Amino acid sequence: MMNSYIKIKTEIIKYVKACLLILVLLIFTTCQSDDDTPSPIVDPINGFWVSAEKGWIFEFTDGKDIFYNINTAGCSIQDDDFVPEEFFGLKLDLVSENELIASTDLSDSDVKFTRLPNQNPNCLPDQISATEDPQVNFDHFWNIFNDHYAFFETRNVDWSQYENLRDQVTAENLYDIVEELVLLLEDEHVGVTDEDKDIQIEPGEPKLLERLNANLSEDLIIENIDDYDALASQKVTTIVTKYLGGNYEIDDNGNILWGLINDDIGYINIVKMEGYGTNFSDELTALNAVLDTMMNDLKASGVSKLIIDIRFNDGGHDTAALNMVSRFMDQERISYFKKARLGNGFTENKSFSVGPRGDFQFTGDIILLTSPYSISAADLFALCMKDLPYVTIVGENTAGAFSTILTHVLPNGAEVGLSNEIYTDAQGEVFEVIGIGPEKEENRIPFLSTLDFQEEKDRGIERALELLSN
Repeated sequence: MMNSYIKIKTEIIKYVKACLLILVLLIFTTCQSDDDTPSPIVDPINGFWVSAEKGWIFEFTDGKDIFYNINTAGCSIQDDDFVPEEFFGLKLDLVSENELIASTDLSDSDVKFTRLPNQNPNCLPDQISATEDPQVNFDHFWNIFNDHYAFFETRNVDWSQYENLRDQVTAENLYDIVEELVLLLEDEHVGVTDEDKDIQIEPGEPKLLERLNANLSEDLIIENIDDYDALASQKVTTIVTKYLGGNYEIDDNGNILWGLINDDIGYINIVKMEGYGTNFSDELTALNAVLDTMMNDLKASGVSKLIIDIRFNDGGHDTAALNMVSRFMDQERISYFKKARLGNGFTENKSFSVGPRGDFQFTGDIILLTSPYSISAADLFALCMKDLPYVTIVGENTAGAFSTILTHVLPNGAEVGLSNEIYTDAQGEVFEVIGIGPEKEENRIPFLSTLDFQEEKDRGIERALELLSN
């Protein structure tokens, strides 16, 4: 009996040891498996981010990202498959858990976003406005401007009195009423575009045509963009043949033309502040390569005086304009200030400085030629150049439309653009609407005139040559 008991006890002990071994192996294997299989990584940028000054919300997920527009009337979607890099080369920097900075090489300032703890209630899936209802679209249109537009007082428009027009809005007259309202602003940075309905409203165009036609008559009157292009082309032909003798250089994209008027005076015509690179990321690199070539040519020529012509320039990117300005700076200077509409007030008024850039900067006597067609980034170029002690402006006032265009989308998909930023010069003076122009009346020379076309000359260049010869 004793031997049998010992034998049974021995078998029990072996069994228990075997079970314990299996248990240890199971625990080890489970732990090993957990170590080998990483937990899903949650991108810290995921979630909802809002910029109050822009009325923008970004939603980042592991799938498609969404770009929302918000205003007092509600929420709409600007892009339901948002790729930041494709939006002017936007770059995102997560500063902290609750702060995100969006920047692009093509803008002079960054946009600050703050994290929303929960999805904006106006942007819940069942709350987003995606409708053709004309009154809903009017509500959004009116509120986008009421929330973000910066120049009602400057342009003498009482926007509040038009809110009750929504009761008169129908599918047939929506864009007629919208056009009537934006025409009041006469702002070349305001526009409404509905590609599906082939509608494009540009309220700044009538005022621009009025200014361009002020010194034209009969068959030279400009009625549309094709008419302007024909006259501008004719004027450029006169410049390169009569004043440059047919000898000039031009970049591959036809954006900057330069040459010599004589042994002592150079000429630069900057047609655009954009379109130098093949994409957003190489735009400034390509631009500065062109500027390097141009400035090297200018230095090699030995000229001591220069005419810079921005009369044909319809704008582009602010930072392109600033890169151009830097080639004519003698030292770093505060060039301008800027603030954006935010609720009933504005963001902090931020200063912007421009200093010399490149191997050579031209700081001799400069005549800057300006016109009503000098708009946006060309306005900014003139704003930065006007206070340099060696620069004199000849021509007409620029367009006076400085703000980067803020874009929003209506519930029906139409795109709205508006001005939400106020630029001032280094002394705090605002040039919105009035633009930048000559200080002296004798330097006010029409950009386009019947007399110039009849005599095949350019009185702006003629006046510049007079001043540079004294």
